[in-house]
Amino acid sequence: MRVFLDMVGCRLNQSELETLARQFRAAGYTIAETPKGADLAVINTCTVTAAADSDSRAKARQAFRAGAKQIVLTGCWVTMHPNEAQALPGVTHIVPNNQKDTLVSQLTELHDLEPLEREPLPGNRHRTRMFIKVQDGCDNHCTFCITRLARGAGRSRSIRDILADIRAALGQDKDAEDSVPVVREIVLSGVHLGSWGQDFSPPLHLRHLVQAILQECDVPRLRLSSLEPWDLDENFFRLWENPRLCRHLHLPLQSGCAETLRRMARKTTPTEYARLVETARALIPNVAITTDIIVGFPGEDENEFAQSLDFIQDMEFAGGHVFTFSPRPGTAAARLSSQVSPSIRKQRSEQVRKTIAMSAQAYRRAFLGKIVSVLWESARYIPLQGWYASGLSDNYLRVNALVSQPKTNQISNVRLTTLMGEEMSGELLS
Repeated sequence: MRVFLDMVGCRLNQSELETLARQFRAAGYTIAETPKGADLAVINTCTVTAAADSDSRAKARQAFRAGAKQIVLTGCWVTMHPNEAQALPGVTHIVPNNQKDTLVSQLTELHDLEPLEREPLPGNRHRTRMFIKVQDGCDNHCTFCITRLARGAGRSRSIRDILADIRAALGQDKDAEDSVPVVREIVLSGVHLGSWGQDFSPPLHLRHLVQAILQECDVPRLRLSSLEPWDLDENFFRLWENPRLCRHLHLPLQSGCAETLRRMARKTTPTEYARLVETARALIPNVAITTDIIVGFPGEDENEFAQSLDFIQDMEFAGGHVFTFSPRPGTAAARLSSQVSPSIRKQRSEQVRKTIAMSAQAYRRAFLGKIVSVLWESARYIPLQGWYASGLSDNYLRVNALVSQPKTNQISNVRLTTLMGEEMSGELLS
């Protein structure tokens, strides 16, 4: 039996897809690279924006046209729109988020699944890093966000279970002999990652989990996905004294205007956010700070947008995602008055994108002549020259270099020599 796995959306969806792959292998399935002729196609959907809804429907239709015999849809879009999902051509099952953990057993009637060695997904999902889900759900009430409704209340996984997943991903299972690492970077993911441990008794903080991972697992690189700024403090940033923690913090801002943030029900202000970034940069040299921005939020007039744009310029982000406000049915923001016209939203989006692109380029330029460690992801052969390898530094710089042989899933030191658009090239150091 061949199963094709695909997804739309965030790193948490990627983590869940890799878990499904391991469970399907335990049930005797083979993971297919494409949906063509697959016995089963499972798609993990997203509903964070209207575009994500559209992409989720498109993935299902693509699997149907490719000839997948059965199509199973799960994830946030399915949870919020089950009737529409069930009506798509070829869809045989829909599995809402609250049943996702038992998806494989529902389909295979195999209830006692034994964990197998983790392997990256085939085809375009071959990875040198593994996304580990440590938390799900969210207890915040950001007025624009549909994810809380789709995912439910916040809940944390135990340190024991997380460590077991990481050891399997690294090929470092205590019971295995001569383990070879499957991946060299672990990425912790969750809907509200920074809230990990708050639902325990007594409560724990995310820093306790990070400390446990660094102490108990021989992970070469540990990266954290998106973190809400109100969950962090100086003590947390001191964890980066350990060089295995990747120097990259993704801190969603959403708006640089205090009044807009108030309507969004965000638990921070521009002043508090700027102070946090200043602390992070002081304690983590050369850290890459990236962010999320929403433009065209209801009530965002020219003055509020100008304040936001000025603040974004001051923050000098190393990169970011810019979202044009998309009203999601069921959220408070969809009911707010003073909706911004689509044309103005688009115009503002372009302005913010350009601003972040300029600061990102300045961040990259500052690394010319410096040495960074790069985890190689791919390589292609160039006649008479050798292999052209591509990978990511710990602070999320895309780096290319000529190498004598492929070094995929290895970490090397590279001296950066050239800036080419959004990528950098350099010389491999022995």
